Amino acid sequence: MFPPRKKFGVKRTMWLKKGDWLECVIPSFWQGQTIESLLKEVWCTSKKFAHQLRMEKGIKLNGKEVSWQTALQENDRLQLYLYKPEPSAILPEYRELSVLWEDEHLLIINKDAGIDIHPSEPSQTGTLANAVAFYLQAQGILTKVRHIHRLDRDTSGTILFAKHPLAGATLDRMLEQRQIKRTYVALVHGIVKNKSGTISAPIGRDRHHPTRRRVSKTGAKAVTHYRVLHTFLNEQTSLVELSLDTGRTHQIRVHMSYIGHPLVGDVLYGGENTFHRQALHAVKLSFLHPFTKETVSCVAPVDDFPVDIARFYIDSQ
Repeated sequence: MFPPRKKFGVKRTMWLKKGDWLECVIPSFWQGQTIESLLKEVWCTSKKFAHQLRMEKGIKLNGKEVSWQTALQENDRLQLYLYKPEPSAILPEYRELSVLWEDEHLLIINKDAGIDIHPSEPSQTGTLANAVAFYLQAQGILTKVRHIHRLDRDTSGTILFAKHPLAGATLDRMLEQRQIKRTYVALVHGIVKNKSGTISAPIGRDRHHPTRRRVSKTGAKAVTHYRVLHTFLNEQTSLVELSLDTGRTHQIRVHMSYIGHPLVGDVLYGGENTFHRQALHAVKLSFLHPFTKETVSCVAPVDDFPVDIARFYIDSQ
């Protein structure tokens, strides 16, 4: 059982994990929906996963198998077979995790800098996915590790994981439709003159470098919004808040370098080596929970940063 929700500043959930099944007490706002419409229209379940649930008899209503055309009533108990053990190449490995928010569907971690999100080969350990696999297995959850978005190895901050395939598919769709807001803070070189602005410049691979990206007419659409939080005249740097409409590889790093303000420590994109990594932190993650309709909003603290983010970021809210 998870800690009381009030610890995270939200109401108690209407969902309960029971072994490999997840039970939902139907709220008033889902009354009148059929099982099928809840799956397809509300949660946008893929045809493949819906078929899997049907073949495995993975949905019950009040403990019984019923037609998927059955209309749901408030306080009905809907049971779904969502924690089916899945084969995974990721090796579980213990690592202390900083959990910002958690329920039966999802997990939000405050990632340290210097750790990869997932292994590049099956035998690799030491990644966040290895640690999350261990954490979930300790809860009796043997599903695959599903990260919804990514952070560079040397970027710290909030990252979202799904605990079961239905949550994974639903959160993927929400991310694609920009219903999950990710906010970053970066320390960049130079005094950014405009207090706010939007960078819309397509990003593609740099054919002269195996990992670097660059602004390119033939690249994929990329849009970054920024707002200056504070300027440090003596150091000639600016603390900037950023949000993304798209999620291209190295997007913030490429775009800030493109307008002449590379990140401090980001030597790959023109930053000076005055900090041991790129000064970028995923400070906030917020969205409407697709299964409970709660507002989830997490702010991630960081100890490893050139300036005190909390002093400037929280004051700006």
